[in-house]
Amino acid sequence: MTVPANQRLRRDSQNKVIAGVCAGIARRYGLSRNGLRLAFVLSCVLPGPQFIAYLLLWVLIPAD
Repeated sequence: MTVPANQRLRRDSQNKVIAGVCAGIARRYGLSRNGLRLAFVLSCVLPGPQFIAYLLLWVLIPAD
């Protein structure tokens, strides 16, 4: 089964702030770009590998 092009997980190069990771995830799952960005920034104050996960996603998710 193939996934339509607009449903594939890709970094959003048109609406990016840093690398387009949050915008691409938001587009894929129908979420608010700014809401997802805010959630990510707020999660960075908690202990955990959020920043490393973002860098990995930047590398692993292809650009559109």
